[in-house]
Amino acid sequence: MSATVRLRRAALTATLCAAVAIGATACGPFSGGTNDDAKPAKPAGPFGDLSGPQIANKAIGATKAADSLTLDVALKTTDGPIKARLATDVRGHCAGTMTIGTTGSAELIKPDAKSVYMRFDEAFLKEQAKGESAEVQAEVVKQLKGRWLKTDANDPDAKDSLALCDLKSLLSEFEQGLNTAVKGKETTVGGKKALMLTQAFDSEKTTLYVATEGEPYLLKIVTAGGKEPGTVSFSDYDKPVDAKTPPAKDVVDEKDLG
Repeated sequence: MSATVRLRRAALTATLCAAVAIGATACGPFSGGTNDDAKPAKPAGPFGDLSGPQIANKAIGATKAADSLTLDVALKTTDGPIKARLATDVRGHCAGTMTIGTTGSAELIKPDAKSVYMRFDEAFLKEQAKGESAEVQAEVVKQLKGRWLKTDANDPDAKDSLALCDLKSLLSEFEQGLNTAVKGKETTVGGKKALMLTQAFDSEKTTLYVATEGEPYLLKIVTAGGKEPGTVSFSDYDKPVDAKTPPAKDVVDEKDLG
């Protein structure tokens, strides 16, 4: 008996908003001193006398203005671990890999506004068909192993999977929250000089790493404690996103699945 199954893909939600809560309203700079005749001392550090929230705002602004970037995500969420490496740009192109939960992984390509292509490894396919008959499970693997599943980009399941690809919406989440970031020490991230900004709320501590040379891009966000700890790294700013449509012979349209 021929049998097909519509994959019950796990939703990849935009959990980055839980990884950082930096306020959009900047605090004013501190006074240079009480002696009007004294020459104020030159502020120390790469951002001078800017406060922590002001630096965070600069980093958010610079990151939002980037044409493209690559995200490396490793988070522990209430729905299980999430790992992803995705390159995305402001024109909606997106490509990379993701692992949701502990079983299997998927590749993703979004070459335009209409379609998204996903290719699942065998472990992922078997997990999604779990509970079906052995015949159905075998048919799923036969149809999709090594092939790209084409889906409408506006499909609700596809939108969930594309949450990390929406650069503008993703970064707008960073403008929500408290303006309590505190300047920390200087360090390096991936060989780039950075300034640490920290803030704590209850049992959760979030650290932002902001580039101190060139554009003040976000380089990394680390959240310790809380319900969804993890790390989000930002790299490959303004590099083209390789999101080419897969060859037609390697594609299965979801509309053709029963």
